[in-house]
Amino acid sequence: MKYHFDYLFIVLCVCDGVKFGQLCQGNPSNRRRTSDRYGQGHYGASRGGRLHKGVDIECSDGSVVYAPFDVTLHGKLTVYTDRSKAAINEGINLRGEGHCFKLFYVRPDKTTGSVRKGERIGTMLPMQSVYPGITSHVHVQMCDKSDPTAMIF
Repeated sequence: MKYHFDYLFIVLCVCDGVKFGQLCQGNPSNRRRTSDRYGQGHYGASRGGRLHKGVDIECSDGSVVYAPFDVTLHGKLTVYTDRSKAAINEGINLRGEGHCFKLFYVRPDKTTGSVRKGERIGTMLPMQSVYPGITSHVHVQMCDKSDPTAMIF
């Protein structure tokens, strides 16, 4: 009796592969906010009685903020209900590459339409006026509040 076996190996890689391009002028590597007197910028960092649900990317006040990949803009967002933080109370909702995410502390140039990777989205708001001494940053948060770290670095 002769046996003949044909083996078919299928390697399936479900790899997202989406990586952020430069998010902020002056920070080509998307350097993450480390530690300052207000806390740390990594996902899951302690924020008093809660956990940080995003990643903070260093960005100097007044800097240009860029599209990290091709995105569609889905409206302006309000970050705080506290009027004392009005100077930084803006952001933008974005979708692209199968992801939904938000950028906090950014004054968007426009709130609808499409923007290509590397094109200007808006301007970093004056974080130092609300949190003196903090490492100014853009907060990146996924719409479902999952960890965006792998997409950024």
